[in-house]
Amino acid sequence: MLRLHVMTSEDWPMWRQVRLAALADSPHAFRARLDDWPRGGETQWRERLTAPGTYNLVALLDDRAVGVARGVPREGSVELRSVWVGPEARGRGVGDRLIAAVEAWALRSEADTLELAVLPDNESAVALYRRNGFGFAGVDAAGQQRMAKPLRVE
Repeated sequence: MLRLHVMTSEDWPMWRQVRLAALADSPHAFRARLDDWPRGGETQWRERLTAPGTYNLVALLDDRAVGVARGVPREGSVELRSVWVGPEARGRGVGDRLIAAVEAWALRSEADTLELAVLPDNESAVALYRRNGFGFAGVDAAGQQRMAKPLRVE
């Protein structure tokens, strides 16, 4: 059974496990590199989970961490970050569920837009985001494609 778990600072070991798995499995999908993250100490991991206003989720399939996503508030919007689904859970709607949960949180946070950056050659991620209502919104200074989804229709 699939369930989503909202992470707290006490969940830092699980966060570390799933983030390192994401970076090891899909280095082509992230600007961050596996070597950027420590394997041991908890300080950096807890800080990520306690950053003000963030929303951090892990997808659990039969109590195994198989996916991750986070929402980071920005002025008037929320940035969707760190989306990853493990190979054993792909094709089961996990990515859609993670995105929907961050979107619902963004709406509760009164954000007008859900935004993200994706590396241009990450075709499967682009397809996931387009399927979830995101459109292209330009290219950022790092060469990533920006995508956005309006949350409030005037």
